[in-house]
Amino acid sequence: MNATQIAQRVEGLGPWFHNLDLNGIRTAPGHFLGDYPADKFARFAHLLPGDLTGKTVLDIGCNAGFYSFEMRRRGAARVLGIDMDARYLAQARFAAEVLGEKDVEFRQLGVYDVGRLGERFDLVIFMGVLYHLRHPLLALDLIREHVAGDLMLFQTLTRGPDTVAAPAEDYDFSEDAHFQQPDWPRMAFIERKWAHDWTNWWVPNRAGVEAMLRASGFAVETGPADEVYLCRTAEVPFANYGPHVVYPARPEEPAR
Repeated sequence: MNATQIAQRVEGLGPWFHNLDLNGIRTAPGHFLGDYPADKFARFAHLLPGDLTGKTVLDIGCNAGFYSFEMRRRGAARVLGIDMDARYLAQARFAAEVLGEKDVEFRQLGVYDVGRLGERFDLVIFMGVLYHLRHPLLALDLIREHVAGDLMLFQTLTRGPDTVAAPAEDYDFSEDAHFQQPDWPRMAFIERKWAHDWTNWWVPNRAGVEAMLRASGFAVETGPADEVYLCRTAEVPFANYGPHVVYPARPEEPAR
């Protein structure tokens, strides 16, 4: 496929959110964020192992496949990218064709359906998705329960202070002061739009992000760097965590 043919296909599949280099043809050269996401990746690439030889990777919300292709460049044996947007998947498949990436697969699948994959991956990429979800903690629980084998590269939009409150084991019902502290874990709910985008539902602070990761069974290995964390699967801190909560039986009422 020559440059003219590539350029025609790129235009026909547009607009693109990932500015990929397809044999010299850029897919989004006028991106409002610059050379995105390559510029962003350069700020946190050091969080990831440089060598992924033989590893399997799941890229959730893969868009046009930038991170999927980057993981192949680091030696990943197999990469699966999933997204709900058929246009993004068409872009990703075309990019894979041009780049000759036969070991990168793309499927139309949402994060709430990852259990259908029936396998665990050495590295899960879950970036730029959480704040677009109506049920973000459910998504983390499902990833941990079904597909996360070892590492997760995680990013979400955050706002608020960079300080993180140290959680106590328990709090008295009458206490309220901790809820007023700016470093208390929290998420702002977006009822209508944020940045002109109705798909933005939640904006957590850093404390909220790290608390949700812990609660879902992820330990922060390194980060944050540009809102990105490298996490490792860990023991879930609560026995009844996750989307299929089984509550203990209620104790018998004392005789009156």
